[in-house]
Amino acid sequence: MSGSDYPKRHLSSDNYRTDTWIQKIFTGWHDPCPYDPDWEIDGLVIDWNKRTFVNPPYSNPLPWIEKAIYENKFNGSTVALLLKHDSSTKWYRMLHEAGAKFLLVNGRLKHQTRTGAAFPSVIAVLEGED
Repeated sequence: MSGSDYPKRHLSSDNYRTDTWIQKIFTGWHDPCPYDPDWEIDGLVIDWNKRTFVNPPYSNPLPWIEKAIYENKFNGSTVALLLKHDSSTKWYRMLHEAGAKFLLVNGRLKHQTRTGAAFPSVIAVLEGED
């Protein structure tokens, strides 16, 4: 998988911070897709750590989910992804088939703003080796 196959973040909806309470849960975890309005980091081409948290672009999370499944399956990494809760998508099915656990987020995330998101969210966890 090549990061060049993935378009850079181009929608304003792709550049939101992770809610602080979620960041606290994943303190110390590797983040290959940090908040970066200028999008200088290509987390799809770097190696991920054994514990990785990803808040991928909402406009196209599929490449990030493919990478997460790869890292989990071949490197034994535990990967947690913050996603829109949309079980009708191909990527949701892929995560389900890969054995992900889905943790529903109660209420709407605010992405460190004052306004709640227009959609529900879920944290999908691919459990790796200890």
